[in-house]
Amino acid sequence: TAFLHGYLNKTVYMHQPMGFRNKSLPNHVCLLKKSLYGLKQAPRAWYQRFADFVATIGFSHNKSDNSLFIYRHGSDMAYILLYVDDML
Repeated sequence: TAFLHGYLNKTVYMHQPMGFRNKSLPNHVCLLKKSLYGLKQAPRAWYQRFADFVATIGFSHNKSDNSLFIYRHGSDMAYILLYVDDML
């Protein structure tokens, strides 16, 4: 469900899926307020929301790999590694 939490930075409209269309409004479209699975923007929107959040709690990007986030506090370190919508 990670991709459902991304925020869209552009206006995106979509047709209703079959079975959900209003027969009296066959050309009706919906304005998306958040990301959905299948959107080409979905992975990037989720990644940006995640990166923004972990930055607020003190993590930073690794300079050579944007999927690696590092938190340093004194001699302690914590790592978060992303692969699509999985974290390690």
